Formats: sequence, structure tokens, C-alpha cells
Amino acid sequence: MNGKRWVAGVLGGVVAAGLVAGCGTPPPPRAAPGPTAGADSARTAAPVPPHLPYGGAPPSAAAPDGPCPEGGVRLREGAGDAAMGLRVADVQLVNCGAQPYELEGYPEIRVLDRSRTPVEVTVGHGSSGITTGAPALDAPPGKVVLRPGQAASVGLVWRNLVTDAERPAAEGWVLEVVPRPGAPRVALELTRSIDLGSTGKLGVGPWSGVTAR
Repeated sequence: MNGKRWVAGVLGGVVAAGLVAGCGTPPPPRAAPGPTAGADSARTAAPVPPHLPYGGAPPSAAAPDGPCPEGGVRLREGAGDAAMGLRVADVQLVNCGAQPYELEGYPEIRVLDRSRTPVEVTVGHGSSGITTGAPALDAPPGKVVLRPGQAASVGLVWRNLVTDAERPAAEGWVLEVVPRPGAPRVALELTRSIDLGSTGKLGVGPWSGVTAR
């Protein structure tokens, strides 16, 4: 915007010079206004939140993944959504190894709090008992083969409700996932908590989809 104002000022000065040629030296064009001091400094000084409010995608400028874990796969936090206390989240499993990685069925999932203490929660397959109309979570499980660099996803669903005032609200900040039977456990630190309230239920969908990393 400041650039446009500067150009406009210069053109105005040139036109004025043509009109008064021979009648004296035209006044110099007005200087372009400088940038507003407060706007950029306010954006720079804006504090970074400790974690995302629920919904949307995680930060794009996430920390580097680092070395590929022992099992040849790593976890990434996907998008999330929330409505009237219902939470839906997506977790991705990336094949960071050199060999194809085969998945089938459901992962084994454990939820931990900030101190990595297990959260008391019943993990079930699909959305039954939590919500209805969640096709991605209630789809039949199938086989997914990931080539190096590809990723599969698994959906999570729960409700953030406090139904027992005497029971502390449960909140998970770490997921431990066994992608397939016998595989090493993989951990993922979350930017959005799994805020279960006092419901104690987490629905997990089957592995699905293949995307490029």
C-alpha cells in the first residue's frame, strides 16, 4: 500500500510539472508516507500460545522429525475439529524407513497425561457409544501398505463432557501407539489435548488412506 501511495505521489508531481512548464519550478512531489510503526511490531510481539485451541491443523513450523524410530515409522498430529463438546482428531503414521510397511485393522492406543502417566480411558473401535454418523471411524478395516515416504491415518473421537463432578477431568497430552501387533510402541506429543472430561471413552477408527509425506 505504501508503495502505491509513493508511485501516485510521483505521477502527480510529473503531471503538475507539465501543466506549469515555463511558469516556474514545480513543487517537488510529496514524500511517500512511511510505514506505520505499530502494525509490524504488534505482529512480531504477539505471544505464541502454549498449545493450539482445539480445531484446525497443528503448527506448520513444527520441530524437525529427527532420526527415524526403531520401527521404521513415526507419528504426526493431523487436523482436529470440535462441535458441542464432540471432538474428532486425526493421527498420521509415516513410513520413514526404507521398506514397505503393512497395516491392517486397528492400532493399539494408550493415552498419557503431561507427566506420561496413563490416563484412565476405555478405548473402543469405531464411534459406538460416543456419537453416530462417523463414516471414517466406522468403516470396515482393511489392509494398507505404505511405501517409504507414504502415510496412513487413523481417526479418534471422544466427548469433552464432565458428568461426574467428583471425578477429576481426564486430559491426555501424549499418545502411545502400537501400529500393528508385535511392532515397537511409538509416542506422539500432542499440541491439542485429548480432553475427555469424565466420560472415560475414546473411539478409534481403522487405519485408512495413503498420502505422500
